[in-house]
Amino acid sequence: MNSEKTTKLYKAYKYRIYPTGIQEAYFWECFHAARFVWNKMLFDSMESKRLTGKGKMPTPASYKADHPWLKSADSFALCNTQLDLKQAYAEFFKQDRFHYSDRVVARAKRQGRELTFYDFEKHPKFKSKKASNWHSYTTNNQDSTVAVVDGKYIKLPKAGLVRCKVHRQIPEGHKIKAATISMSATGKFYVSVLTEIETVIKPVESCNVIGLDFSMSELYVDHNGNEPGFPRYYRNMQAKLAKEQRKLSRMQKGSNNYNKQKRRISRIHEKIANQRKDFHHKLSNQITNDYDTVCVEDLNMKAMSQCLSFGKSVHDNGWGFFSSMLEYKQRWKGHHYVEVERNYPSSKLCNVCGLLNNKLELSDREWTCEGCNTYHKRDHNAATNIRNRGIAILADTA
Repeated sequence: MNSEKTTKLYKAYKYRIYPTGIQEAYFWECFHAARFVWNKMLFDSMESKRLTGKGKMPTPASYKADHPWLKSADSFALCNTQLDLKQAYAEFFKQDRFHYSDRVVARAKRQGRELTFYDFEKHPKFKSKKASNWHSYTTNNQDSTVAVVDGKYIKLPKAGLVRCKVHRQIPEGHKIKAATISMSATGKFYVSVLTEIETVIKPVESCNVIGLDFSMSELYVDHNGNEPGFPRYYRNMQAKLAKEQRKLSRMQKGSNNYNKQKRRISRIHEKIANQRKDFHHKLSNQITNDYDTVCVEDLNMKAMSQCLSFGKSVHDNGWGFFSSMLEYKQRWKGHHYVEVERNYPSSKLCNVCGLLNNKLELSDREWTCEGCNTYHKRDHNAATNIRNRGIAILADTA
């Protein structure tokens, strides 16, 4: 029996906020400041790399003399932007090899230019005003500068008390570390409060383990043969989405009607994402409440979405997002999450006698083992093998 261990974890609580006009203007100022500093630091580090061979990164404070408007933004927002860029570079240099994506190669060929270091896959990119991925900034909690007040406000540095929909309270024992303010593509403001907590990792119980095999249509099949019956939210809204996108294509780019139509399309995408997220949260909560250990297969979802016209189906069910939910919720509850190695032949291996069926094709959904004459459903058999392999991995690492 394994002994219990205590570990420190982080958990975020996300709330919808309703800023006043002044507060909204301040948030926009911080959004622009964070984007501006990111682009300046990225450009200067690239220039330093080109001229000296060392990618020296300046500090955000070095830009305030030439750009005084940065002083009115949250200083922690600029510091966290620097940390994010350093982390992005760390992830970039962690790669075994640098390579160009086919899309980047084709674009450079159309533009008639040579590929550069910046074009490498996963290299940090500049944030354009036209994109929608820069409307956020993170501030730290110093001496209770971030706090939930009276159950209907959240206190933020320089913004003061912001009206907030506190649909669930932060439990006692959770220490607030930081807050991230963001704006969605539909213009809604949110705050994500990051907290720190200690939890106890429970010992493994081999009788309370579930194995999950990815399913294109049903999201997954477990080792008991159960399927969640995933509703295809994107497929259901595809006709409506295509209709609204056709309207957008006929409008003058940059006009008021064009911007209104873009907002309508964003609301459709937001609804699809919220439906999918709601389904994933409820299902992952059910699984992590019922099982101490969850075993899944490590899959290359990007490669899977790019082959055999599986793109829409793979992105619709959101397996990567769902598996990450299972992982962090298992950690929160002191449970275990195991990823089986990618090259493990879970589908071809008989879970009864262990015979490897190398003749199995992707189109074969059912097969009978030649060694023990056991009839298998492909996904059910794979989930059982994933469960057995996950138990073995836990035993080796215990």
